[in-house]
Amino acid sequence: MTEDLNAFIKARALGIPTLKPDEKRAFLGNFRDRVAMAVTIRQLHTEAMAQLLEQVLTRYPQYRVYLNGLMSQPLIDQYMKQALAHDIPFTIMAQPGLRVKKTPRADDFGWVLADPKQKIARPILL
Repeated sequence: MTEDLNAFIKARALGIPTLKPDEKRAFLGNFRDRVAMAVTIRQLHTEAMAQLLEQVLTRYPQYRVYLNGLMSQPLIDQYMKQALAHDIPFTIMAQPGLRVKKTPRADDFGWVLADPKQKIARPILL
């Protein structure tokens, strides 16, 4: 019984352990093997990328879009409207648990297309 109590206290003091937290943080809450396509914030600023994502959303309607909630609001709005236009479910990830409001780097992922439930056999690109 003392082992159970020690494990309980340790879990509450240190937090509940999670699988691959850095991977999930990088891919906006998803495991790498569930991600079909991931785009950096720098890439999202180009018009060519917006057109490419239009084609991807048309071709893969079964997936879900995850947006980085730390990006600028106009950029979030643009890709949120794009997902709505294609009737694709989306989630804005604000990275819960961060104590400091940090600005995202240009190399952070800003747009992720993933299957929330199962592994993807062939990713589009990463």
